[in-house]
Amino acid sequence: MRQDDLRTRRARELRRQMTPAEQRLWTHLRGRRFAGFKLRRQTPVAGYIADFYCAKAKLIIETDGESHAGKEEKDEKRKQALEEIGFRVLRFWDTNIYDDFNEVLEMIWEECVARGASPSPLPLSPEGRGECEGGRRGQ
Repeated sequence: MRQDDLRTRRARELRRQMTPAEQRLWTHLRGRRFAGFKLRRQTPVAGYIADFYCAKAKLIIETDGESHAGKEEKDEKRKQALEEIGFRVLRFWDTNIYDDFNEVLEMIWEECVARGASPSPLPLSPEGRGECEGGRRGQ
């Protein structure tokens, strides 16, 4: 079986087995809900499988939980390899996704805009940051 086929099969498997933190983030990023940006989950990119990917911004978003503890050097090498070919990689620990969710969303939005993706206006929460914790616009 070809390497690309193996990566595609693994990506499909990872989509079915998302972590709770990935599921929480995906609820806000999917279906252009996130300021109109098109993001994909668990998708092959440049020989790796990205947790989340915005092609227009060439932005890869990685969520790191317990399985990444002790693998920081490997993760950093992967990040450098991807950034050398023009991608931007943002990494968030699961605890950031739970404890600083609006800030995580704001950082993703700012990076998409900075890298040239065209957003819809960002809905603001009462604190003036990111998308409201409740999820959809207008709620």
